[in-house]
Amino acid sequence: MSVPKPSKNENEYSVLHDAELIKSAHDRMVAEHQAAERRTHYMKCPKDGVDLVTTDYHGVAIETCPHCGGVWLDAADIHAYAHWHEPNVVNRIFADFLASLHFTAQQR
Repeated sequence: MSVPKPSKNENEYSVLHDAELIKSAHDRMVAEHQAAERRTHYMKCPKDGVDLVTTDYHGVAIETCPHCGGVWLDAADIHAYAHWHEPNVVNRIFADFLASLHFTAQQR
């Protein structure tokens, strides 16, 4: 007795199923690679790669680089300052911040 030949639909199903498994494995691999890449850059200065330090200025956390003095604000920081109900708050905050940087530089 001979083994029946699989139908065309069975072959198509197998090919599609294998393609889905391959795509799923590839998507997982890409996601893992992207996550690993983000972890290596998280809280690093974009200019020189040194670990950023979070400092609180007037209730908003600002990331600064102790090496180059760069100041990095994320969208939440900008949003917090933009919705502050005080005139010239941004000027005051950055003046205070720059004064603290100048004071820190003089101590070195």
